Amino acid sequence: MSEFLQECYVAAGHTDAASRALVRMKAMAVESTEDGHPAHLVRSILVPGDETWFLLWEADSADTVRNVARRAGVACDRITEALDLPPLFQGSA
Repeated sequence: MSEFLQECYVAAGHTDAASRALVRMKAMAVESTEDGHPAHLVRSILVPGDETWFLLWEADSADTVRNVARRAGVACDRITEALDLPPLFQGSA
């Protein structure tokens, strides 16, 4: 599986809505996996000051992540493949 970064807009003051959406997306990811399209949410980061929400997924494709979000009723601005850098590049600057 590959990793994908999902970027969503979250209006200021709507962190509760994002929390509810997160629960729905996790449930849809389970359904997607059961349907043969694996999806696993690795991490979710909400940046309220930027009104941005980032979700890191392991999935078989960007379309799988897009379908999970759609089925959960979550509009997302962008889904792109993400690459994990080897430990060699993660040292201190």
